[in-house]
Amino acid sequence: VYLRTLKMALIVTPIAVLLAYPSSYLLTKLPSGRKSVLMSLVILPLMTNPVARTYAWIVMLGKFGIVNQTLQFLKITPEPARLMYTEGAIILGLLQLFMPIMVLTLVSAMENVPDEVEEAAMSLGSNRLGSFIRVVVPLSFDGLILGVTLVFTGCITAYVTPAILGGSRVLTLSTLMRQEALVLMNWEAATVIAVVMILTTLILHNVLRRLRPKNL
Repeated sequence: VYLRTLKMALIVTPIAVLLAYPSSYLLTKLPSGRKSVLMSLVILPLMTNPVARTYAWIVMLGKFGIVNQTLQFLKITPEPARLMYTEGAIILGLLQLFMPIMVLTLVSAMENVPDEVEEAAMSLGSNRLGSFIRVVVPLSFDGLILGVTLVFTGCITAYVTPAILGGSRVLTLSTLMRQEALVLMNWEAATVIAVVMILTTLILHNVLRRLRPKNL
């Protein structure tokens, strides 16, 4: 269960980084009016109950959901595929759940990067992509550390999404902890699971801190 939870967190977090970095960068370059509208759309899911957001995935991934109906309509699968109660379903739910947090932390960090620094890099021969990789990414590394820590911690400790999309077939640390504490009344095992969650998060945060560029 620990390895499964860790694997899903290590899949969701890098995908969130890869999707959020260019999105956050583009958001910081937009005029204030358009930026405010798009930031409101980013924040909007955070104001929706996680249970409601997770149940929406049942409509998408269920046996007679939108995805299966589309696959059958396109003759890709002859019968409904089992998309619910799988690790893939949990990964999709967690990514949708925590992606806004990654975007918010990166936008906050990138807003503190002066435009003049990028202009200086391009005046010295760098293109837009090169200045982004060599200037913006290192200068926003603190935001990256915070975002990765929050998303990874959320994936390790999330309960509602794994419980609904994984069910009893795909146990994670959080669902196992609830089972041990409230079903089996094994408080010692539940406590051990909680400590493992905390230690895993602290180890990741410490590793990320050590990877921070020394000259920043």
